[in-house]
Amino acid sequence: MLFALGFSLNFILSACAGSSLAKYVAVPQFSIGLEKEKVVRIGHQKFGALSIVKARGDLEKRLEPLGITVRWSQFPAGPQLLEALNADRLDFGHAGETPPISAQAAGAPLLYVASEPPNPQGEAILVQKDSPIRNIADLKGKKVALNKGSNVHYLLVQALEKAGLKYTDIKPVFLPPADARAAFEQKEVDAWAIWDPYFAAAQQATGARILTNAQNIVANREFFFANQNFAKKYPDRLKVVLESINEVDKWAKSRPREVANILSPLIGIEAPILEEVAKRKTYGVQPITEEVVAYQQKLADTFHELKLIPKKIDVKKVANVEESKQLAQSLQR
Repeated sequence: MLFALGFSLNFILSACAGSSLAKYVAVPQFSIGLEKEKVVRIGHQKFGALSIVKARGDLEKRLEPLGITVRWSQFPAGPQLLEALNADRLDFGHAGETPPISAQAAGAPLLYVASEPPNPQGEAILVQKDSPIRNIADLKGKKVALNKGSNVHYLLVQALEKAGLKYTDIKPVFLPPADARAAFEQKEVDAWAIWDPYFAAAQQATGARILTNAQNIVANREFFFANQNFAKKYPDRLKVVLESINEVDKWAKSRPREVANILSPLIGIEAPILEEVAKRKTYGVQPITEEVVAYQQKLADTFHELKLIPKKIDVKKVANVEESKQLAQSLQR
């Protein structure tokens, strides 16, 4: 069993705390371990439920009375976040549907904990407003910018297939969002596969045209992941994190303007843009179901066939459907 469900909120902590770690100070290994016991390390991206949790301080309020602090780290995209989880620099984080496939293939000790509902409106393939490209079939032979292994990687693969093209028919240009936008604006690439909030910001700033979003192509779910060791050792903490996300999702669902106003100064995107992103975002902590696992397995098999991951993987090995269901149900009580 990857994580237990006897959630009592009674945390077993070390009797004494380790001292703060300076970058170049030698510290006994047991001190490092004690320090780590009192911290929950969370990775987040620019926009999403975790960013709102961080901005509101909800999780800190829940954990502070228990002597536990939260260490936040921001990442440009899911692949980079899950690389940090693989390197044991994170206990918990979130990413889209594609990053965990590459991460599992690389041996990351991740565990699918929960998801949010599909959000096909939250990602798209963009072209310049004056581009002669009118449909996906026109991408043949063209350069398409994307963050390798991100959620839009699967969108691109499936959109091409739906249009009768192969992935090898286009020229992928792998760039993180900021570099991809620069290349897109300078017309160094012909199209850009991107997600919110970068998607909405690019539309506003450049007048970019949507070639397609993910509607009727891919689900574009947001997943929440835990390091397997963290989930096994600290199920109570894991539940508290998910409770915070669930409460924030309930609050944010009907308050897109407030969400935008909270996050705008923190992530450097204008509030009106973020308000549109918040309106089309989906909310709610949902369990990992057999259907979700099957969807992820199909994605994994597709990426293996395209040689985008080095080996076959079994998604069921990092997703416990029954425990996820029980955990999600406990959040509704």
